[in-house]
Amino acid sequence: MKKLLLHTCCAPCVSYVFELLKNNYEITCYFYNPNILPYSEYHKRLDELENFCTLNGINLVIPENEVKKFYKKLSQLRHLGEKSGRCLLCYKMRLRSAAEYASANGFDVFGTVLSISPHKVSSWINEAGKELEEQFGTEYLEADFKKNDGFKKSCELSLRYGFYRQNYCGCIYSKNERKKLLK
Repeated sequence: MKKLLLHTCCAPCVSYVFELLKNNYEITCYFYNPNILPYSEYHKRLDELENFCTLNGINLVIPENEVKKFYKKLSQLRHLGEKSGRCLLCYKMRLRSAAEYASANGFDVFGTVLSISPHKVSSWINEAGKELEEQFGTEYLEADFKKNDGFKKSCELSLRYGFYRQNYCGCIYSKNERKKLLK
């Protein structure tokens, strides 16, 4: 069975993807999300993921949280909205970290759960992953996990597990945008 390093942003998103892939891959989750602020939100998502991984016997890798590096890179794009160049740069940064780790640690494949969200541009995610596949020599798992009701199924699994579900992507910019929409 191939070893898959699966970049994961939260337990709700990985729950359905894990169910979908667990029979074909030996999965290790990779929680690299320097975009997530405030820190209390980061830790809520990480705690849920740790519980899910423990419950399902999944290995979990938690690299350094490079939040300052992330916001330094993206601050010039803070005014752009969801599904913009800001998000593309975020995808690339997180996928690069996963690709580097996968290549350095003998994984056969790397991928991400990000495409399960209806707020994410799957084609951008997959293009970035394929570029990194060429650069690092580790196969990228191209996917659009929101297809075939993937997002809906992840919501149903979240209810079953009693997961906390966030109402914004993770970065402080998306949180502020969400607040404006709710006013």
